[in-house]
Amino acid sequence: MSGRWTVEHAGSVEREMASLVDAAADCGRVLFDLSEIDRLDTLGAWVLDRTRHDFGAQGVAADFVGVRSEHHILLNEVAYRGFQPEPVKSSPGFRDLLADVGEAVVNAGRDFAHGVSFLGEVIAALTRVVVNPRRFRVPALTNQLEQIAFRGVPIIVLICFLVGCIVAQQGLFQLQRFGAQTFVVNLVGILVLRELGVLLTSIMVAGRSGAAFTAEIGSMKMREEIDALRVMGLDPIEVLIVPRILALVIGLPILAFLGSMAALLGAGLVAWIYGDIVPDVFLTRLKATIEFKTFLVGMIKAPFMALVIGLIASMEGMRVEGSAESLGRHVTSSVVKSIFMVIVLDGFFAMFFAAIRL
Repeated sequence: MSGRWTVEHAGSVEREMASLVDAAADCGRVLFDLSEIDRLDTLGAWVLDRTRHDFGAQGVAADFVGVRSEHHILLNEVAYRGFQPEPVKSSPGFRDLLADVGEAVVNAGRDFAHGVSFLGEVIAALTRVVVNPRRFRVPALTNQLEQIAFRGVPIIVLICFLVGCIVAQQGLFQLQRFGAQTFVVNLVGILVLRELGVLLTSIMVAGRSGAAFTAEIGSMKMREEIDALRVMGLDPIEVLIVPRILALVIGLPILAFLGSMAALLGAGLVAWIYGDIVPDVFLTRLKATIEFKTFLVGMIKAPFMALVIGLIASMEGMRVEGSAESLGRHVTSSVVKSIFMVIVLDGFFAMFFAAIRL
């Protein structure tokens, strides 16, 4: 072989190799002398290596001789990258389905075990803070409260207001058929105060603050800032995660209360416009039909939902590896898992309160 085996001579390279394959088809062994090649790029190396493999498939031993050192490196790289055995693709079947289900169950069990372990670390860090309050960082808590509660008020109030309007409107349209439109106050009051207010707020906080927690902690993990904290003798759980979880536990009940009030305001406005239920009548009936325990049920759920959101978001952030793809995957996983667990927790609370008749 001689000359330039580069991409601009691709046509002549391919033709020469094709003729060589035809001429040497009956040989027992072929040696490629590459000492006279002036230039060799990836295309030329790939053609040479492909031809060597073609000869090998025909039972003809083929090898390179007289290879320069720089060409030898390129040929080795092309051989490694271009002719690795392709994974065998099996057709999906019942066994594969069972394997996928089993893998999902095992991963869920590992996530649960990791979550319990992480909760233990958070409780241990919180205990150290309670025993020695000087270790607690009040500015970090204040900053997180501002980000979670104060800056989250507009969007949560708006969403809850609109949902309250929609629920009241649909309730009025259905109850008017039976002449019972005044019962929309009972419907909206119980639904918002027991379930909808805290559930909507928790989902919004999981998508807003939970994703932010995972992204912030994950970015610090990628830049090795968490390792730097450990080197300085600081506990990352105590410095980064405890203030965030405490801010969530404090801020989410406040946001849930504001969201519930906004939903009731929207429902009252729609009841006034579509059902001719004036605000005085709406408030009087609301006071007569809604007990304090109805409001208490919704508020009891909020701290537990905040704890779940904070734990999942922080845990996913600590599991981020050193790539942007890993960060995006764990942020998505954080939001999905948080919303799922919030809904599951709400269902458990509903069964619990029904069992104790609250």
